[in-house]
Amino acid sequence: MKYDVTVIGSGPGGYVAAIRLAQLGFKTAIIERYSTLGGTCLNVGCIPSKAMLDSSEHYHNAIHNFKTHGIDVKDVQVNLAQMIERKNGVVKQTCDGIEFLMKKNKIDVYRGHGSFITKNTIAISGESNQQIETDKVIIATGSKPASLPGVDIDKTRVITSTEALQMKEVPKHLIIIGGGVIGLELGSVYARLGAKVTVIEYTASIIPTMDGALGKELQRVLRKQGFEFHFNHKVKSAKTVGEEVEVKADNEKGEEVVFKGDYCLVSVGRKPYTDKLGLENAGVKVDERGRIETDAHLQTNVPGIYAIGDVVKGAMLAHKAEEEGVFVAESLAGQKPHINYNLIPGVVYTWPEVAGVGATEEELKKSGKKYKSGSFPMRALGRARASMDIDGFVKILADAETDEVLGVHMIGPRVADLIAEAVVAMEYRASAEDISRMSHAHPTYAEAVKEAALAATANRALHV
Repeated sequence: MKYDVTVIGSGPGGYVAAIRLAQLGFKTAIIERYSTLGGTCLNVGCIPSKAMLDSSEHYHNAIHNFKTHGIDVKDVQVNLAQMIERKNGVVKQTCDGIEFLMKKNKIDVYRGHGSFITKNTIAISGESNQQIETDKVIIATGSKPASLPGVDIDKTRVITSTEALQMKEVPKHLIIIGGGVIGLELGSVYARLGAKVTVIEYTASIIPTMDGALGKELQRVLRKQGFEFHFNHKVKSAKTVGEEVEVKADNEKGEEVVFKGDYCLVSVGRKPYTDKLGLENAGVKVDERGRIETDAHLQTNVPGIYAIGDVVKGAMLAHKAEEEGVFVAESLAGQKPHINYNLIPGVVYTWPEVAGVGATEEELKKSGKKYKSGSFPMRALGRARASMDIDGFVKILADAETDEVLGVHMIGPRVADLIAEAVVAMEYRASAEDISRMSHAHPTYAEAVKEAALAATANRALHV
C-alpha cells in the first residue's frame, strides 16, 4: 500500500496530524504499537490522571468541606478499585472516540511497531509483519518516564506514573522524587485519599519552570494538605527493601539523608521515545538528549520526514504536540501556518490549579526588560468565597512603556480554563488596559483576571 503521509504514533500530536492531513485530502496512514490509540496522554497520562484527580477531590471535599456546606455524611470510605474502574472507563471512552475519528476521516490504522527500512518504506512488526510505502512521514512517538542513576524502578514499589494510575492500595507514605507537574498531580491524588506524601526535589522550588510566585503559593497550599518538601536534595538511590522503599539523597550540605516509605514515585521528567525506530536507516539525526533534530518547519535533516511533540525540543505538552501536528499537515498542503511557542500555556491540575503563559517574572528580570506587575487574590472574589476556594491569585506582567501583556500567571480554582483568556489576549497583543476594560461576568473566578489587569495598568484594582 502506498500513502501520501504516514504518521508513526497515535498520541495527541499523531492522531491530530492524521485527521488534519485527511481533511486536506492526503491519503493517510497511522501506526500504533499499542492496542489502543491515544498514546501516553489518553492511556496513561493526561486523561486518567485527571479522572483520578477529580475522584479524589470529591472524597476530600466529602471529608473536609461537606459539613461546612450543610451536608452531613457518615462513614465515607475510599473504594480505590471503583475509582480506578471509573478512570479506566473514561480512558476507554476517550480512546474509542479516537478510533471513531480515524474511521470517520478514512485514515488507515496499522497495529504494530513502525520503523524505517528506508526513508519511504516503513516496516510494521507485530501480530502480522508488513511494509508500507509512503511519500512523507511524521514521527510522533512521544516520550516515556525518565529515571536517575541508582534508582531501581521495579514497577511494584518503586514506580512511574503509569503504575501510580493502577494502584491496588492507598500508600501509607508515598515518596515522590521530583517536584514537577506529574509528581505533584499524582501526589495530590493520594494525599487526598489519606497518604503521607514526601517530595524530594533537586532544585530550590517545586514547578521550577513556572513563575516563581506560583511555586511558592502552591507549596504553601500543598503543605496545608499534608505534603512535606525537601529541596536541594540530590537522590543517589531508590530501591525496594521488603515491604518498604528506601531512598537515599544528599542534602545541600552534602550530608546523606535516608527516606523510608511504602511506595516511591519516580517523577523526574520524560525522555523521547525513539527506540528501534530505525532512524539510522533513514539518516535522521538526533541530538545529545535523544531528541530528533528539526528545522523551523519541523522537518528533520531528511527531506520528507518530520517530527513533532515530545520527540523534538520544547515543552512536553499534549496541546503543543497537537499544534505541531496541524502545523506540519497544513505546511504539506502549501499553507502558511504559524506557532507562537511563547503562547503555549502550561497547567498543573492540582487543587488549586496552576497555569501560566508567556514570560515569567524571573525571565523578564534576567533579560533586563522593563515591566510592571499587577496581582489580585482569589480570596477577594465573592465567587471564590462562595465555593470555599480562596487560595491563589492572578498575576499579570505588562511592558512598562507599551502596556502590552508579556505574561499571565495564576493559581486558583479553574485557572486551567481561565488561562485561555490570557492566551487570546496575548495572541492579539492586548494591553493590560484592554483586559481591564472588558466586562467580566459577576460573580466569577474570571473577575480576578480583570482586577489583576487593573492593578497592572495603574495600580487601581477595585476590590482590594
